[in-house]
Amino acid sequence: MKVIITIPAYNEERTLPFVLQEIKDIMGKTTHQYQILVVDDGSRDKTIAIAKQHGAIVYSNPHNKGLAETFKVEMSLCLANKADIIVHTDADGQYPAKYIPLLIKEIENGADLVLGSRFGKGNYAGSIMKHAGNVAFAKAIASLTKVKVSDTTTGFRAFTRTVAEIPLINNFTYTQEQIIKAAKQGLKIREVPINARRTRDSRLFKSSLQYALKAWINIMRIYRDYDPLKFFGRIGTFFLCLGFLMGLWVLYSIMTTGGVGGIPRVILSAVLILTGLQIILFGFLADMFRR
Repeated sequence: MKVIITIPAYNEERTLPFVLQEIKDIMGKTTHQYQILVVDDGSRDKTIAIAKQHGAIVYSNPHNKGLAETFKVEMSLCLANKADIIVHTDADGQYPAKYIPLLIKEIENGADLVLGSRFGKGNYAGSIMKHAGNVAFAKAIASLTKVKVSDTTTGFRAFTRTVAEIPLINNFTYTQEQIIKAAKQGLKIREVPINARRTRDSRLFKSSLQYALKAWINIMRIYRDYDPLKFFGRIGTFFLCLGFLMGLWVLYSIMTTGGVGGIPRVILSAVLILTGLQIILFGFLADMFRR
């Protein structure tokens, strides 16, 4: 089977030589037919020249597109080059190449998507905020797909052509969406625990606070897109409960004082109840069109 190891790169002249040489050293000890594909995302340094010097196939985006859009480019190129197994890793050296044969072996043993889990051995050196965000992602995805994975944000993964052909719509990150859609299609997902290296700070996030905000926004998007009935149902139920509580207060006021305690309370109660019902109804409609 033909293996393509694909790497997105943006101004990675410092770490890319080590990453490429490490991959060649490891894969040279195997019998796999492989190619290395580097997709340059508009670098302004020597990334392209270095990739070519190490014998990689190089494709350059005309301008910086970001991680998610670059990943889509990677998938189209891998499919065009007739890859049977695709291994995705990073250009910063976070993921040791020694685990690549293990990911490939899991695919050969019947898995469709194999994740290199940085949390499987409990030694990931990332921040507490990022770890908490990943745990939240894992729980959200488990509730949606009934598939338990420990590292939903890992970029180190191997998968089949079938997984590569799955259309992705997220313009921020591909990691969770690929897992969810693969699970929804009944494809086999497995994890391989890895020891990741500590590298430079992420370029996707300027701070832990920004990471936390984007993480929760993405979790909400996941629920909205893949389980709209639950997403809108919970919001609608919240408004319904507020409306009923306000209505109970109005009823209590009538029983104890003989008055409603102010017309605005009655109106607010009715508005909250109607709003809750409309949101729940929207959830049913969204779920119907999603199916």
